[in-house]
Amino acid sequence: MRKTLTLLLVATFALGGCSTVRDSRVNPFNWFGSARTAPPPVREASPQTNPLIPESNGLFSRLRAEPEEEYLGRPFDQVADLVVEPVPGGAIIRATGVAARQGIYAVQLTPVNEEEEPVDGVLSYRLEGIRPDFNTRVGTQPSREAIAARKVTDQTLAGVTAIRVEGQRNAILARR
Repeated sequence: MRKTLTLLLVATFALGGCSTVRDSRVNPFNWFGSARTAPPPVREASPQTNPLIPESNGLFSRLRAEPEEEYLGRPFDQVADLVVEPVPGGAIIRATGVAARQGIYAVQLTPVNEEEEPVDGVLSYRLEGIRPDFNTRVGTQPSREAIAARKVTDQTLAGVTAIRVEGQRNAILARR
């Protein structure tokens, strides 16, 4: 009878302690808060490069591997949802976007800056997709939604306080 009572008391205190861990910052599911809508960024036009000037020159420039194809994606109309899931070694950023028309393909999260480094503690991405060459139907909102994900490492997340995903008309921010 004493062993049962002792075991019951220990189990009660152990389960009661779980509620404090659930809401603490020790729990990895609490590292990123809920996503909030933010206004889209104001960008200045970048100067065009001259296609007649070669990017590299030299004796062996023609022997290099073929250059990667340029991604021709354009930003989604809206970003509907942003989820940051912690995984071993980093996090997975998953964004849901709503396109203006159906048929968007090759959807990806493109870093705003080439180095994929945070600016003032904010790691920014653009949700982009390639639009078809022909006109498509507008359709319902679920038929225009697309999801893109990107894995970032702990080294990339060092010093990051928020993750921002931008579309044409809005941006969503998830704080750490």
